[in-house]
Amino acid sequence: MLTIKTKNFNPKIIGLLTGIIFGWLLQKGGVTDYNVLVNQLLLKDFTVFKIILTAVLTGMIGIYFLEYRGLIHLHLKSGSIGSLITGGLLFGVGFGLLGYCPGTLAGAVGQGSMDALLAGLPGILLGAAFYARIYPKIQTSFFEKQPLKKLSIPEYFDLNNQIVITAAAFIILLVLFIIELLT
Repeated sequence: MLTIKTKNFNPKIIGLLTGIIFGWLLQKGGVTDYNVLVNQLLLKDFTVFKIILTAVLTGMIGIYFLEYRGLIHLHLKSGSIGSLITGGLLFGVGFGLLGYCPGTLAGAVGQGSMDALLAGLPGILLGAAFYARIYPKIQTSFFEKQPLKKLSIPEYFDLNNQIVITAAAFIILLVLFIIELLT
């Protein structure tokens, strides 16, 4: 039986350990390699897509299991169409120009990739600083327009969590199977 008493664990230590494990898994999966990432963008290598789908499946099952056991409580964040568009554009342009996303960049820096260390890390830090600087000016005019409801997918469709998890898991496994057949 799994019992977690959060008062016995330092969240910063848990975050650090989780980050180290995540980076190690990214590196072992091959997605800290610039060529793998670029080939995903060119639709020549689906390693990244398969890892993302596997992470979504694992995370979905894990989060809802922890919630079911009463070990966590989900707190959904609000969002808006403006924040989704801005975030998607920033992520997409950065990924396209650099060839790394923030997680794979950290893993690539950790494995000693000089392009990630010398170009990626300064770029992501400058981009974050620029965004933090302009955020107060655009927050109320752009990010708060067309707010989205705080709903999870099961709540949105008014379905039981287990039904949505089972259906999503089936779809993800089917997609992974099809990708393996085609590649």
